[in-house]
Amino acid sequence: MFDGLKDKLNDFRTDVEEQAESEPDERSDDGEAPDQPAASDAAVGPEADAASSGDASGGGSAGSEDGDSDPDSEGAEPSTFQRAKAFATGRIIIEEEDLEEPLWNLEMALLESDVEMSVAEEILETVRETMLGETRKQVETTGELVEEALHDALLEVIAVGQFDFEARIAEADKPVTIVFTGVNGVGKTTSIAKLSEWLADRGYSSVLANGDTYRAGANEQIREHADRLDRKLIAHEQGGDPAAVVYDAVEYAEANDVDVVLGDTAGRLHTSNDLMAQLEKIDRVVDPDLTLFVDEAVAGQDAVTRAKEFDDAAAIDGAILTKADADSSGGAAISIAYVTGKPILFLGTGQGYDDIERFDPERLVDRLLGEDA
Repeated sequence: MFDGLKDKLNDFRTDVEEQAESEPDERSDDGEAPDQPAASDAAVGPEADAASSGDASGGGSAGSEDGDSDPDSEGAEPSTFQRAKAFATGRIIIEEEDLEEPLWNLEMALLESDVEMSVAEEILETVRETMLGETRKQVETTGELVEEALHDALLEVIAVGQFDFEARIAEADKPVTIVFTGVNGVGKTTSIAKLSEWLADRGYSSVLANGDTYRAGANEQIREHADRLDRKLIAHEQGGDPAAVVYDAVEYAEANDVDVVLGDTAGRLHTSNDLMAQLEKIDRVVDPDLTLFVDEAVAGQDAVTRAKEFDDAAAIDGAILTKADADSSGGAAISIAYVTGKPILFLGTGQGYDDIERFDPERLVDRLLGEDA
C-alpha cells in the first residue's frame, strides 16, 4: 500500500543526507573549496576551543547567541566558519542550500503521487521550517532528522479532523443513522456491508437501507450482501422516495433495538441537481448522525476534488477510501482530510467483508516512512 510514495519519501531522505553530511571544508561562501588544513585549523584552533567551552557551559552550540555574536556568523545563513566550528564540535547545520534541490524533488514526487497542490506546499513548508538551522549531534544520522521532519509534516495534514469513530457510535443515542454518498461505481454498497460486519465484530447490530432507488439492480446488489451477512434490509420498489426508505429503516431500528442504520444512496455527481436534492431531503427527513463520502483511493486527485465538492454540497462528516490496497500513490489518503477539513475514517483493503480497517494517521505515516510493514 502506497509503495510508490514510500519510495519517493525515502529518496528525499537520501538526497538531504548527501547534501547535508558533506564536511564544511567542501563548502565556502565564494563557492570554492578551501584547502584541507583550513578545516583542521577550525577543528583544533581557538574557535573550536571557544565552541567547546561554550558547549560545556550550556551555550555556544551552532546557531546559539554566542555563535551569532562572532563577526563571521552575522547574517541569516550560517557561514562557512559556523559550519566548520559546528563540525569541529561534532554537530552539523542544515542550511537552505542543503534543502533546495531535495525539496524541489520532493514537491515533484508529491504531485506525481496525486497529492493536492496546497497539501504538498504545506508539507514542504513544515519540513523546511523544521529543518532549517537545526543542528544534530554527529552520533545521530541526518536521516533521522529528515524522518522526524517528514513524520511531523505528513501527520499534520493527514490527521485533520480525526475523531474516535467507535466512541462516537458508543456514546450516541441509538439508533445511529449513517448515510453513504459518492459517485457511481466506487464501492459504496460494498463499504456499507463491510462496515456492518465491522460493527458486528464490536457488538453493534445494524440494518441496511437501500436509498439507491433509481438504479436498476440496486436492490438486488444490496440484498445479496444483506443475505450473506444475515442483516435486515429495508427497501422500496425501484423509483421510490430515498428519504422514505431511510426513514422506514430508522423506524425499524427504533422498534427492534437495532444500534445502527446504514443507508445507501444513489451514486451522484455534485452537478446533478436532482440527486443532490434527494440527499438534502434525506437530511431534512432523517437528520442522519453521520454522512460519509466514499471514493476510490486509486482515483487520486479526482477523489480529492470530489470530496471537496461533496463536502461543499452536502457537508460530509468523513470519508471511506476503497481499493487502498491497490493504491501505490497515496495522494488521496494524504490530501482529503486537509482539503475538506473532514477525516478519512476507513480504508477498504480487499474483497472480503473483513477487508476494512480504521484509518490511523500515525500508522499510515509510519508505513510511508518505512517504520511499519
